[in-house]
Amino acid sequence: MSATLYEKIGGQATIEKVVDDLHKRIAADNSVNTFFAKTDMAKQRGHFIAFVSQLLEGPKQYAGRPMDKTHTGMSVQQQHFDAVAKHLSDAMAKNGVSADDISAAMARISNVKGAILNK
Repeated sequence: MSATLYEKIGGQATIEKVVDDLHKRIAADNSVNTFFAKTDMAKQRGHFIAFVSQLLEGPKQYAGRPMDKTHTGMSVQQQHFDAVAKHLSDAMAKNGVSADDISAAMARISNVKGAILNK
């Protein structure tokens, strides 16, 4: 039986580190940090860990709102999605995720782009 992508990248511990790193990168990026200005980042951290874990075939179950509902009215554009996706990819690389596993994870992330962009 082959390992899931969640297991290959290091499971919960790695995802937690990646999300913490991602949030630091987002906070420092003026092109996207305004989207999170009124966000409870501790709550968002939990949701994002669960969401990414589930997306990568992990045991966590995301229980937040659907991506299209969460992002309705935010006017998230392609460049915003791309910036956060790059931050996520960079955070994975910094936290020891292999290039192949980053590519596989980012392919899964791109599958939810339409819902995030409300398209």
